[in-house]
Amino acid sequence: MTVHLVGAGPGDPDLLTMRAVSLLTRADVIVHDRLVDARVLAFAAPWAEIVDVGKTPGSCANRQADINELLVDRGRRFDTVVRLKGGDPFVFGRGGEEAEALRAAGIDVAVVPGVSSAIAAPAAAGIPVTMRGVSSGVTILTAHQDPDAVAADGEPVIRWDALARAGTTLVVLMGAARARQIAERLIAGGLAATTPVAVITSATNADQEVVRLTLAELGIEAVRNPATIVVGAVAARDVVSDGELTALAEVHP
Repeated sequence: MTVHLVGAGPGDPDLLTMRAVSLLTRADVIVHDRLVDARVLAFAAPWAEIVDVGKTPGSCANRQADINELLVDRGRRFDTVVRLKGGDPFVFGRGGEEAEALRAAGIDVAVVPGVSSAIAAPAAAGIPVTMRGVSSGVTILTAHQDPDAVAADGEPVIRWDALARAGTTLVVLMGAARARQIAERLIAGGLAATTPVAVITSATNADQEVVRLTLAELGIEAVRNPATIVVGAVAARDVVSDGELTALAEVHP
């Protein structure tokens, strides 16, 4: 009996791995997150129990402790359980926490990597998160917590000043609701207000939208969820169509 932590990718079912599809077609139970596309779930076997444990922002439903208990219960009773998570299970998907809970209960765990939206969303918009002569690194972070949150030792959870000075492309996940705060913290940390930004919503799906703007403009208008926010010089690029976007290139050459 094994619980498989499976990455569902950024949305488009064509981006599932072959291993993920194979497991979905023979799983006894599929426990999935809120943003997993219905077309992905269509691979499930007719007999599979499908459990939605999606977390809605601001809701107390489906606490992580409850999800862990559910996985342990199903892992003890069924041969093949798939824990289906958007993107990659170990990129802000709490896959590590779930794996530890299952192992503590004596249940075998297998991990099937998925395509993370942190890389897939920029790529779908024609943005290379690293590019020779433009960006030599990428930093992926979550804005799920308040940007001003502090750890138990009193230090900030996220060092926005350090990120502003890092010189890498910044990819922010789960930051739609806090986009304005993110922009303000980065500018206060020393990042130029003219820094290019791209906001990609519903990446890889038919309703994908890409909005190009500057850091100073980020969050002035509401950002639609689910969104991936890319900050840095590469956000002024679209290497699969128009190359460098003129408007942003003028303010941030």
